[in-house]
Amino acid sequence: MDFRSAEKPEGEGGVQYHIACKPGDLSRYVLLPGDPGRIAKIMALWDNGKEIAFHREYRSATGIYRGTEISACSTGIGSPSTAIAIEELANIGCDTFIRVGSCGAIKEGIECGDMIIDVAAVRLEGTSKQYVRTEYPSFSSYEVTLALIEACESLGLRYHLGITASTDSFYPGQGRKGYKDYSTSESEKLVEDLRRAGVTNFEMEASALFVLSSIYGLRAGCICTVFADRLGNTFKTEGEEDAAKAACEAVKILKEWDSLKERKGKKHFFPSLNRETKIRGE
Repeated sequence: MDFRSAEKPEGEGGVQYHIACKPGDLSRYVLLPGDPGRIAKIMALWDNGKEIAFHREYRSATGIYRGTEISACSTGIGSPSTAIAIEELANIGCDTFIRVGSCGAIKEGIECGDMIIDVAAVRLEGTSKQYVRTEYPSFSSYEVTLALIEACESLGLRYHLGITASTDSFYPGQGRKGYKDYSTSESEKLVEDLRRAGVTNFEMEASALFVLSSIYGLRAGCICTVFADRLGNTFKTEGEEDAAKAACEAVKILKEWDSLKERKGKKHFFPSLNRETKIRGE
């Protein structure tokens, strides 16, 4: 395929170089699992769906969930590939993103299989630092976060709100030993230092997602199932489907709120907007 230029690598019709999608291929609402294998699992929850593209780590699909248009695109592992996905998804008109991932919990009272809805992130990855200075905050969209809370409540899921630490390294970068038990003094103190600051979990993509979305005026949230209980030294791959269900349900909720805002001429959702509409029978 020929591309427009080295500066703007887009193919005919706006096909994006990495995700291999063009405008109109995906919904404005996009779920972002890391693993391409999760796309099929997410699609199984939809009323219908079809795969759009699969190039490198970027596997995408679009469909309908309970009457709502919805899409998903895998991002691979880490913030560099996630940032590429956000750039190119935004280029084709997507504006609302929910990371659907797994994480390691470092706070008491959180068990394997629980959900963590991250409201902010410690920027321990390097990608977002190439966009803006390190003092810039990494935080989720309140509307997406509220929709995820509503979804977990409606589904009866055990969930926590938290601050994640997004890293570039799964091993020493998250306080684990590397090959031949390699570690640094910083790595050995990392978990305890973060725990003292109230950080709840580790993962590898949320901070870049939050920062880019803030810079570009997009909406983003994050829900992760806990695979690793770092304090109890337990690892179980549980709750993956629950996280996907919650994210799908959150998209349906966001669509309802977005339609309500449009009807009312409001830019932001607020609880009494929904309450007033129900009272008036609209």
